[in-house]
Amino acid sequence: MSTATELATAYRKGAADLRVAVAGMSREQTLARPVPGKWSTLEVVCHIADFEPILVERMKRIIALPEAKLLAADENLFVEKLHYHDRELHEELDVVDATRTAMARIIAKLTPEQLERKGDHSIKGPVTLASVIQGAINHINGHLVHVAEKRKALGL
Repeated sequence: MSTATELATAYRKGAADLRVAVAGMSREQTLARPVPGKWSTLEVVCHIADFEPILVERMKRIIALPEAKLLAADENLFVEKLHYHDRELHEELDVVDATRTAMARIIAKLTPEQLERKGDHSIKGPVTLASVIQGAINHINGHLVHVAEKRKALGL
């Protein structure tokens, strides 16, 4: 298992990696859907920005509450209802950056015992804090592949 410091470093790095992935893209390019059936780059970034606070709330519940209940969220309803194409890329990136900076400070101070604490996810069932943190790390990393795919399809 990774240490708290390793998890915090990898978690924090995701925000910087996301900024690099979208650097130099025009608004038109971030709005484009060059891969049929897939979200635009802006939709991907908005999705990440919307789910960062959800993931952090899950982490904080597991850390602070004796019997943490963790609610699932439907990303397809978020993209459908939250006007992603009317939002600003730089603002969404700032949300991700601020959220990850603040939470990384907390993660870095966790003990091995805290990392093994569990919450009860409404769909997945029992999950450890370490697995929720790793899931957040993987969340951005997985979407970086999608952004790269869009950039390639746009010839960038």
